[in-house]
Amino acid sequence: MTEQKILAAFENLLTGRVNEILQGCEFKIAPVEFDAPAGVGAVAPVLRLTECERSEKERIVRLDAFALTVSLNVPETADSERDVYAYGAAVGKAVAEDSTLGGVADRAVITGKKYVPPKKAYCGDGWELVISLRVIVEGMTV
Repeated sequence: MTEQKILAAFENLLTGRVNEILQGCEFKIAPVEFDAPAGVGAVAPVLRLTECERSEKERIVRLDAFALTVSLNVPETADSERDVYAYGAAVGKAVAEDSTLGGVADRAVITGKKYVPPKKAYCGDGWELVISLRVIVEGMTV
């Protein structure tokens, strides 16, 4: 299924290229891992994929559009604000370098980034990064 391929490709992008970018940072930033328990030196993202409403042009040329939302919860530390911005920049750079998600999609574009601070400092909540993407696939096959 196309949906599974999109999710798998984005998981590979996060655990591959995004982690490479983060390793090259001046500061130590926890890597992105999907099977990591909370608070063990890694950040576990949550991916949500939904089908988007298509424009008339997209319907005519048989393009399928998906909305992909990536949520990263960064545990609160003295550096968590800096880290959440680093994750946002790393994902942005990785998507710009590989906007086809390894050939799975025709185009993936970040449509928004939302940085959410904790409601109250040092009370157990962390920073959250929510990245929204639009993924276009030509001629979806079932």
